[in-house]
Amino acid sequence: MTPLATELNQIIRAENLYVYEMLSEVGKNLFFPRGILSQSAEAKQKAHRFNATIGMATENGRTMFLPSVMRMIKDIEPEEALTYAPSFGIPALRELWKKEIYEKNPSLNGKQISLPVVTNALTHGLSVVSDMWVDPGNIIILPDKMWGNYNMIFSIRRGARIVQYSFFNDSNGFNIEAFTKCVDEQAKEQQKLIVILNFPNNPTGYTITPDEGRAIVDTLIKVADNGTNIVTVTDDAYFGLFYDENALKESIFSQICGAHPRIMAIKIDGATKENFVWGLRVGFITYGASITNNGKDFYEALEKKTAGAVRGSISNASHLSQTIILKSMQSHEYKREKKEKSDILQQRAKELKNILSDSKYQSAWDVYPFNSGYFMCIRVKGVDAETLRVHLLEKYGIGLIALGAHDLRIAFSCIEKDNLRELFDTILQGIKDLTK
Repeated sequence: MTPLATELNQIIRAENLYVYEMLSEVGKNLFFPRGILSQSAEAKQKAHRFNATIGMATENGRTMFLPSVMRMIKDIEPEEALTYAPSFGIPALRELWKKEIYEKNPSLNGKQISLPVVTNALTHGLSVVSDMWVDPGNIIILPDKMWGNYNMIFSIRRGARIVQYSFFNDSNGFNIEAFTKCVDEQAKEQQKLIVILNFPNNPTGYTITPDEGRAIVDTLIKVADNGTNIVTVTDDAYFGLFYDENALKESIFSQICGAHPRIMAIKIDGATKENFVWGLRVGFITYGASITNNGKDFYEALEKKTAGAVRGSISNASHLSQTIILKSMQSHEYKREKKEKSDILQQRAKELKNILSDSKYQSAWDVYPFNSGYFMCIRVKGVDAETLRVHLLEKYGIGLIALGAHDLRIAFSCIEKDNLRELFDTILQGIKDLTK
């Protein structure tokens, strides 16, 4: 282990020994290198004559560029678009995103959290978290309604074992009984658990209620009280897109943060879906924990390990993408524009609920609860979901996602409100075709 990693580990251990124990072997060995990066930073400050440290090209004292490239980027200088960004992310963007986290999650007031580290969107953020906190053989607790890429990120790449619980109960709410039973059973045999909480949920579009959120946190605290370390990962990819008064309007990260010394809260979020910039690929990793004394040094140590993981995988996220998002967030029109787009999705969700209340669909499928995000799911009756998916695609030109033998995921986020009834009438016709 390098001295830099040892130094960071000592800082973390001094503030919360359990958090140090939760780090994977990779996580314990991670550090942010000084080397070329630190020498370049020193040169940027002091090399007033010549600076020959960075692997970029300059011309006439400015960043070298192709005019054909910069003609396509208005109002952004080459230095803001083409140069390397820090592995931690652009400082101004990190500060602004942290400020918004507090604004969107009032329950965090008075709690310390880290400065977010920028990732290449959420999938990369989850991969960084997996490297830092997951060892082969660790248990990952997930619902049976889950995003399929979790398997690739945590199981295939890191060798962890996914254990699932039933997401919905018979009352069409979050199945806190199944969740609690799953966590309790695994805690009997494990010193560390990784619990992934994804709300709004992909694929169902369900967000827990405040009562369900409190019950989840109570379960985690009880297990931590009994001596199990818990890494909670809140995947907040679709955060803010809530269409029901009963949905919890804050990230459950807010309640978990600082709840117990043995619980490490990690928030994965990003501009990807929240700001409707999917291809720009900008996400964030933010930490919250119970700390003894010096939160600043503790979080900086975790940020350096995280930036080291970014440095060792992609070096840094796109400077241009970060600049675009930063300037958009600084715009006076930003909040109004976001609300306008969110309102469009809310209107679609409302229309969808009205359509699906029609009794003519009852014999064809059951509707899983949905109140947020981009998606909703139905459980089809009398036909195989994959067979129906292919039939709808080939005969009617309709694309859906089949999940297992019975479930279909519909992304109403990309269907105009006026086309929703035609979509579901065609799905119904497809089922009739196959059950003749």
